[in-house]
Amino acid sequence: MSEPSRRGPRPDDALPTVEPPSAAFLVQLFVVPLTIVSCGLFVVWGFYWLAQMGNDPESYVRALRRNNEGRWQVALNFANDLRGPGGAALKNDAKLAGDLTGILNDEVASGRTNGSGHAAEQAKTLCGYLCRALGEFSVPEAAVPLLQRAVDAGDPQTAQAAVEALAVLSSNLTSAGKSFADPAAVAAALLTASRSDLATLRSSASYSLGVVGGSDSVARLRELLDDGDDDVRFNAAMGLARQGSDAAWTILEEMLALPDVLPQEGDQKRQAERYRRAMIVVNAIKGVGVLVDSSKQPPPEVISRLITTLADDPVSDVRSSAAALRRRIDRLDSNG
Repeated sequence: MSEPSRRGPRPDDALPTVEPPSAAFLVQLFVVPLTIVSCGLFVVWGFYWLAQMGNDPESYVRALRRNNEGRWQVALNFANDLRGPGGAALKNDAKLAGDLTGILNDEVASGRTNGSGHAAEQAKTLCGYLCRALGEFSVPEAAVPLLQRAVDAGDPQTAQAAVEALAVLSSNLTSAGKSFADPAAVAAALLTASRSDLATLRSSASYSLGVVGGSDSVARLRELLDDGDDDVRFNAAMGLARQGSDAAWTILEEMLALPDVLPQEGDQKRQAERYRRAMIVVNAIKGVGVLVDSSKQPPPEVISRLITTLADDPVSDVRSSAAALRRRIDRLDSNG
């Protein structure tokens, strides 16, 4: 739901927490001094090795083809490298995207993602990060495996990663002056995901529909404004704002009107709620700004009043965002 700069819109970038070491490992770590030294050297060497792979993408491919539990970390690092400043030279490498496609397809074909327990979770995590890496490319070929995974109801975790990756890929292609080879297939996959029973998948799909656009996407986003899940509705409103649709105003008003949450000292749950509310409100302010820019008209009066109120919000990010938008609206009023 955010679009702060020219980088293009991105879905939520939060990553799963790295698994803590097992109890058995901790016992060994504190009982055997030699293990401390060995593990320390291994970790240092491991980080050095991962850093060096950024200079040689084929090293990533070779590491990803090895059948070991650490492959998901390699895929994560690869996705981050593609996203970083050094990734520009790799984003147009169709062969590299094809190599990742083959690795993803092989992992799915192995059946490991269909199982249960630790091995299945590792396989799903790997597939998710491979999807994210494919989304960082700027070649239409990267869409093919993402479309296959986005409609896989048997693995919603990977489907969500693929749906989000399609939004990133769409933005990258647009920035590169390219487009999907089959835009209708992309829209169809996202529409399918938007009808999932899982709210998290619907939420990601509503975000991606707003990035990809098109008449079918806009029509579905209008329907998603009535979804029972807050995140789905909010992403749908932001997507409609991105597409210049006035249908977004009602939900944007709902987002802007969310009250501040005042946590007690040490209350992490309430602090998280306050952060979430601030994030939603700031994104709604951005959505209003997008609609104002596209229409060259001030927002509805109720929206304008909310923006004025939020310019005095206790949260600094909300306050500064609202004040900046208030000034833009005032300029429109004075020029009109």
